[in-house]
Amino acid sequence: MIDGQGRTIDYLRISVTDRCNLCCVYCMPPEGVEWMPHADLLSYEEIIRLCHLFARLGVRKVRLTGGEPLARKGLPQLVAGIRAIPGIESVSMTTNGIALAEQLPALLDAGLSAVNLSLDTLDRAQYAAITRRDKLEDALRGLHAALDAPGLRVKLNCVPMGENDGQLVPLAALAQDHDLAVRFIELMPIGLGGGLPGRTEEEVRARLEAAFGPMIPCSETLGAGPGHYFTLPHFLGKVGFISAMTHQFCHQCNRVRLTATGFLKTCLQYETGVDLRALLRGGADDGVLEAAIAAAIQHKPLRHHFGDAAVQRADERHNMHQIGG
Repeated sequence: MIDGQGRTIDYLRISVTDRCNLCCVYCMPPEGVEWMPHADLLSYEEIIRLCHLFARLGVRKVRLTGGEPLARKGLPQLVAGIRAIPGIESVSMTTNGIALAEQLPALLDAGLSAVNLSLDTLDRAQYAAITRRDKLEDALRGLHAALDAPGLRVKLNCVPMGENDGQLVPLAALAQDHDLAVRFIELMPIGLGGGLPGRTEEEVRARLEAAFGPMIPCSETLGAGPGHYFTLPHFLGKVGFISAMTHQFCHQCNRVRLTATGFLKTCLQYETGVDLRALLRGGADDGVLEAAIAAAIQHKPLRHHFGDAAVQRADERHNMHQIGG
């Protein structure tokens, strides 16, 4: 599937719920948010129907997100349904890991290909401050369960901020003894994240190289996303960066997002897209739905303009816990 800028779109991120068992400082206010009624979310049957259409249009990789995807019951059923679709090559998941250890066996049986685990610190008090929940031990149990699962690709995602400056080196060190990619993702100025002090790729790299030595660029592609990776001496795994602010990669963007309420969002910053739930529940046939998807992708924006004060067209309709990043 080719968009209006000539980019190949083969990667779909699906938020299956807005609910989460954490309340992270860059995602939600301290008092939390009001969850959407379950009836407003796409059903698994609706998601699978849409995935069939996306696959016919050229999507090959699907990632399930939230909120926290494991907060929704029956997720293995959805994984299995998507994996059975002709053309779908992988189904992965981004999770905070808290419920992962218990649910991972069923997810693996359903065909889960990979896990990205979001973890910003290894310090218990700091974890509780960032997430507003004392759940670090549960998250680490989920991480180690994933690392112990044969054939499962594992990545760890960290958002560098002022609050976790001292944890960047300990987090990267997890890749010394484990075959995983530890990735540092620049804080995006979306919602509550816009008021927090982020760290650039250059700042993080300088700290890691001071601790571990020179970082060697890796030519290997890891996954479907925009991360670029490095090896370090005596590391089993790799260290990666997703730097949308300082190293914009919009020219090679290959993804679109389906929100928890069924809005096809073609760019993280903007409201551009189409309400597929309205079409589904209005009785649209597959031909109408497929045409709507293709038309929305044709109008996918050329690039984001985060940080550009002259451009103020941010999405005010969706919060990060509804989009899934």
